[in-house]
Amino acid sequence: MRLIVWALRGLLFFALFAFALNNSQEAGVRWFFGHEWHAPMIIIVLVAFAMGCAFGVLAMVPAWWRQRRQAQRKHAATPAAPAPAAAAPAPDHLNNSLPDGL
Repeated sequence: MRLIVWALRGLLFFALFAFALNNSQEAGVRWFFGHEWHAPMIIIVLVAFAMGCAFGVLAMVPAWWRQRRQAQRKHAATPAAPAPAAAAPAPDHLNNSLPDGL
């Protein structure tokens, strides 16, 4: 199964690599007030993808902090578990199951 997963990962990598090689033409991004940025198309796509990932992570940070605070409050509010009692000795018939010579 691991071999199949690695084969699929390799196939995905080579497909994306071929996509990058096929889209190496110069492209431009037009900003406000007449500013324009020229770069290979794949760089523009990768920058847009990275910015989307960063935005998604930043959007999740407040929820992560809130959940962490709730977990810390819940952990602090629960009383400590009592220490386990000493283990009871095994019954005699279990202790004497082997002959004395062994």
